[in-house]
Amino acid sequence: MKKRIAIFTGSFNPFTRGHQSIVERGLKLFDEIIIAIGRNSEKQTQKSEEERCSEIAKWFIDEPRISVKTYNVLTVDFAREVEADFILRGVRTMKDFEYELQMADVNRLLSGIETVVLFAETDKVNISSSLVRELQAFGKDITDFLPEKK
Repeated sequence: MKKRIAIFTGSFNPFTRGHQSIVERGLKLFDEIIIAIGRNSEKQTQKSEEERCSEIAKWFIDEPRISVKTYNVLTVDFAREVEADFILRGVRTMKDFEYELQMADVNRLLSGIETVVLFAETDKVNISSSLVRELQAFGKDITDFLPEKK
């Protein structure tokens, strides 16, 4: 039987407890999850893709079914490259849902790859990378919003 491989894509600037929750819950659905850090020219990042990749990999060091990679091609092309049949996404709001629906339709038309959406857990619905960055910019402690260090 073919392994069910999903990619979980994003800029992860930073990777939050909300992201962590989606990945961990996704492991119930997939044999393997590749956290895929994409390059987004419209977003300013604090850390390079390689730094974020290394940091995220440390959080999942004890889980062999999770790997972390960077990519700079269309998501569906990257999915083909790593032999993934699914794109895993998290949704917090209706705005997120509308965006993800549009992207899922385009990705399926381009490649046949299905998108699986997991809704944010209630206690994580207000955690966004942009909120965490803003808190950090004002010198606030963001520890509660990030995965625990291994």
